[in-house]
Amino acid sequence: MMKDRFGDVTVTLDDSFVATVEMHRPPENYFALDVIDALGDAYEALDGEVDCRAILLCAEGKHFCAGADLSGSAGGDADAEEQGPDLLYRKAARLFEYQTPVVAAVQGAAIGAGFGLACSADFRIACPEARFSANFAQFGFHHIFGLTVTLPGIVGQQRALELLYTGRRLKGEEAFGIGLSDGLVAAAEVRDRAHALAAEVAACAPLAIRSIRQTMRAGLADRVRAAAEHEAVEQEWLQSTADWSEGVRAAGEGRPPRFAGR
Repeated sequence: MMKDRFGDVTVTLDDSFVATVEMHRPPENYFALDVIDALGDAYEALDGEVDCRAILLCAEGKHFCAGADLSGSAGGDADAEEQGPDLLYRKAARLFEYQTPVVAAVQGAAIGAGFGLACSADFRIACPEARFSANFAQFGFHHIFGLTVTLPGIVGQQRALELLYTGRRLKGEEAFGIGLSDGLVAAAEVRDRAHALAAEVAACAPLAIRSIRQTMRAGLADRVRAAAEHEAVEQEWLQSTADWSEGVRAAGEGRPPRFAGR
C-alpha cells in the first residue's frame, strides 16, 4: 500500500489498484485554491503510477465540500483573492486533464463549487442525507467549475437549466432519481460503495479503460477550460453588483435576499 500527501490532500493506493484521494478540511471542506492545487498534484502523480487504475475522491468530515466560505471565517487564500476568480477556476479546470477515472463519495453537502467538484468525477455515490445545490444565482453570481459543460452532460440540458436558475437543493434520493448520483446507499456505506465501483473499473483492462474514457470524454478538458474562463469573467463583474452584496449579506443574516437587479 502506497501513501502520500499533497498539502491537505492524502493519497492511499491499495492492492485493488484504487487510489483514495481524500480532502482534509473538516467539517465543511470548503473550496480553496490550495486544496484544488493539491488535488491536481495528486491526480497528476497518480496518472503516472502504473498501479493506479481508478481514483476514489472523498473528504474527511460531515460534508464532501460545502462550497466557498463566503464569511471568510475558515480562512482564505490571499493569492486567490488578489488575483480573482480566473486563477481559481483555471486551477479547477486542471482536474479534467488527467486520464484516470474518478468516483466521488458524496456525504453531506456538495454545494456551489463543491457541486462542481462532484460533477468533475466520472461517477458519484451518495446517501439520502447528501445535499446537492448549484446555488450561485441565490447569491447573485454566475456558476463556475465548468458546470456549463459538465452538468448538462450528466442530467440533460433542461434539468441543468432548472438547477442553475433556481439553485434549489436536491437531497440524495432526488439526485439519484435524475442521474446526478450513480448510487444511493446508507451514509455509513457511501465510501465503501464508491470504492467498490472504483475497484470494479480498476479490475478491467487499464489500457482499454483509458482508451474508452478518452473517447467518451473527448475534448472535455478543452471545453471545460473555455467554459471556466467565460464563467470567471461573468462571476467577476457580477461580484461588483449590489445584488451580489445583498446575496452574501442575506446569507450571513439568515434571511431571504432582496434583489434589485443592479
